Amino acid sequence: MPRNIYDEDHEAFRATVREFVERTLRPRAEEMIAQKTIARDIWRDAGKQGLLSLDIPEEYGGAGADDYRFNAVVAEEISAFNAATASCFGIHSDVCPPYIVDLGTEEQKQRWLPGIASGEKIIAIGMTEPSGGSDLAALKTTAVKDGEEWVVNGSKTFITNGYQADLVIVATRTDPSKGAKGITLFVVEDGMPGFTRGRKLDKVGQEESDTAELFFENVRVSDENRLGPEGMGFISMMQRLPQERVGAAVSNTAHAAQILSETIEYTKERKAFGQPIGTFQHNKFKIAELVTKIEVTQAYVDDCIAAHAKGELTPVDAAKAKWWSAQVQNDVLDECVQLYGGYGFMNEYRVARAWRDARVTKIWAGSNEIMKELIGRDLGL
Repeated sequence: MPRNIYDEDHEAFRATVREFVERTLRPRAEEMIAQKTIARDIWRDAGKQGLLSLDIPEEYGGAGADDYRFNAVVAEEISAFNAATASCFGIHSDVCPPYIVDLGTEEQKQRWLPGIASGEKIIAIGMTEPSGGSDLAALKTTAVKDGEEWVVNGSKTFITNGYQADLVIVATRTDPSKGAKGITLFVVEDGMPGFTRGRKLDKVGQEESDTAELFFENVRVSDENRLGPEGMGFISMMQRLPQERVGAAVSNTAHAAQILSETIEYTKERKAFGQPIGTFQHNKFKIAELVTKIEVTQAYVDDCIAAHAKGELTPVDAAKAKWWSAQVQNDVLDECVQLYGGYGFMNEYRVARAWRDARVTKIWAGSNEIMKELIGRDLGL
């Protein structure tokens, strides 16, 4: 089924992203796995190519694209290469910058956005806590006012880009008596006394992504680092989660589609009982089902991309795209492993890594169960 959401400008930009993938990312794929991180010079190269700054206005060193379809192109192409790298880039360039662009003061924008756009400053967002998971309203990290400063105490976990982040948007509780209305956002900077990181977390998949625990022990943060109004942190996060979730859906679909394409080629070449395994009726029917699932999912995700580009994507529709695409991706990749047979369980084969990488997508950006809860509430249930 032809896609119709992109025009010539988007496809020209896609060629630039693909060139970056082939020139910079693919030759260093094994290095990123071994080091469990994306090297600093790769971030800077991405910045030079304008891949990290689409949501950042030109006056702060960004592209000022103001068209989410360009963001989607980056997510699709990098996800087709590797899901973990796409998640790191997505947090840095899609998820975090809108907070500063929308909520930041002029001084904050000038201080932080140029470095984010260039890749000189890596950014992360600290929402999830060890005891809270998807329940953001129950976070326990506190910020207590002390003169012109705030004293931050607490911890965050499963933070993508957390190990090498220069800047972290941290959700804190500033007024315990107000529940969700007592949450405030701060930007904590590398080097602030009391801000430390744990080890790079040892994950089942997504090895290229540096994921870490963050610890805050009496970290003194100037009020100049408060992001947005006091007590508006939870609302600010809820308003920007749809972009994170549609971005997850874009990545999920592109990643699964690429691995399925490679699997189809494998079934044409791999022979058993004297014929290509793809010609067996069971396998042929299975592949037909998988291709249809991907194309139907892509159609819905494309509608969400188009809606978000117009500023019309609802949180509920973003939730639908997130959970469905994550489920379809996992279903498709599990079948791809089966089609590869024993080779599909070997780490040297891309399908095995992709299968492991995909599992977390049913958990992060709000678990699939939370997405269904949001949809159910919207239905009046």
